[in-house]
Amino acid sequence: MPPPDDSIDARIAERDLTLTKPPGSLGRLEHLTAWLGRWQGRACPALDHVRIIVFAGNHGVVAQGISPWPASVTAQMVANFESGGAAINQIARVGQAELRVVPLMELRPTADFTHAPAMEEAAFLDAINAGMHAVGEETDLLCLGEMGIGNTTAASAIAAALFGGHGGQWAGRGTGLDAAGVAHKGAVIDRALARHEGMLDDPLSVARILGGYELAAIMGAVLAARWRGIPVVLDGFVCTAAAAPLARMHPHGLDHAVLSHCSAENGHAVLARTLGLSPLLDFGLRLGEASGAALVIPLLRSAVACHTGMATFAQAQVSGRA
Repeated sequence: MPPPDDSIDARIAERDLTLTKPPGSLGRLEHLTAWLGRWQGRACPALDHVRIIVFAGNHGVVAQGISPWPASVTAQMVANFESGGAAINQIARVGQAELRVVPLMELRPTADFTHAPAMEEAAFLDAINAGMHAVGEETDLLCLGEMGIGNTTAASAIAAALFGGHGGQWAGRGTGLDAAGVAHKGAVIDRALARHEGMLDDPLSVARILGGYELAAIMGAVLAARWRGIPVVLDGFVCTAAAAPLARMHPHGLDHAVLSHCSAENGHAVLARTLGLSPLLDFGLRLGEASGAALVIPLLRSAVACHTGMATFAQAQVSGRA
């Protein structure tokens, strides 16, 4: 895993001390500026090329009745993204970000993981590679999201397999389940964990057996961004679970990523704490489609603007601290 350019921190801190504000008074905005600069390798971070990628995929486990929505909604929402009608289209426009939607495997579903591994190895690797190739080199910031009916079930199963616990501890409402539906979803996850017991011995096996094509693509995109020095903003529960195997494989595997928000999905706060990710927002979102990640873009633009555009004490002829 390529490390960040830690020498940038001192240069950013040196300029920060000259700006017309008390040291540290912009709080996490200052930390975000340093994070961007460290991974971009720039003392003056830039956000000229901000890209959002939404990966879409279908899940065979939908046959187990774990979602109130049919799998056909995935393709319908992809069409909605492409025609500009979804929430992410509006938020991306506000954030002045390029939006790309990538359907995986022509939206063919994975296998029902209560009966078989979700993906065979070749298809799993194809999805990872699709995610890696989707990341353009001229990218200053990458925001990741997903669309896939049933994918909160896959995310919950991955979290349970990686970090322990039973399905009921990780399962949430997803796209609108009631209490009985959530209990059923937890039981389906438990059946999958029992079915594959003994095969979930490493993070990549967990991602292949219990995940989905769009989750594998997210993992590939996070990995490609690391190699290219691109900071990453993760969306909600599904994105966090998709990237979690990288953190299990390397203690600093997600250092180049920040978590946009804490989802209203049941297990997200626990998963974020386990991974050491501190969400930037908490708006009760559970939409997915990179909506939370895109909301962070104006926040990051503000952080960079303050660092690069604010006058110094000398320029503004403001007296410094005594």
